[in-house]
Formats: sequence, C-alpha cells, structure tokens
Amino acid sequence: MEKIQIRKELSSIEKYWTQKVLGEANGQLIKIAKGTGELNWHKHDDQDELFLLYKGHLTIQLRDRNIELYEDEMFIVPKGMEHCPKAHGDVELLVMGLNVTSNAAGGRPESWTPDNIAS
Repeated sequence: MEKIQIRKELSSIEKYWTQKVLGEANGQLIKIAKGTGELNWHKHDDQDELFLLYKGHLTIQLRDRNIELYEDEMFIVPKGMEHCPKAHGDVELLVMGLNVTSNAAGGRPESWTPDNIAS
C-alpha cells in the first residue's frame, strides 16, 4: 500500500459528481468527488453515507432541514434518508459508504456519466 495524495487525486477528476475510488477499508469505499450545482433527490436503503468537505460550501438537503457544510466539516446521512447534495460553486469532497450500493446512480442527473469511477 502506498500513500495517496488526496489533492493530486482530486485534480485528476474531470467530470463533476463523478466519484473516484481511492481505496477500501473494512468494507467501506473511500471515494473523492468534485461537484457543482444540485444532484437529484435519492436515498440508500442499505447504507449510511459520509460526506467530508475539503473545499467549498455544500448543502446536504434533507426533507426536514438543510445541513450546511464548509471546508473541513462532515456529515453522515443515515441509511434510508432522502437527501440531495447542492454545491454552491465548486466543491471537493470525500465520500464513504459500503462497497455495494442500492442506488448506482447516486442521485446524479442522467446526463452525467460515471467514467471516472475506478474499481
């Protein structure tokens, strides 16, 4: 195992809301992504989802409230909870969840493709 330079890996992502897998630990995928704008409302029935913001301002919209995240803040969306991430400008984040998912699209609008996903 080699160390990973997270900022360097983030700079290699070319498409917004496309996740790049950096590694796996204890059945959890450690992924990074860049985002701008708003995703679709979605939920994951089989897992919690952790968001750790490296850059920017991200709102995790929930049906009953909004969670405002700024650099170096994190939030865990409980499994089964509908959410809709909304980036205010460009954001860079780390996302963690199980190495399987009940929602392959992850809320991405249909026009975006996951060609940066590594396995």
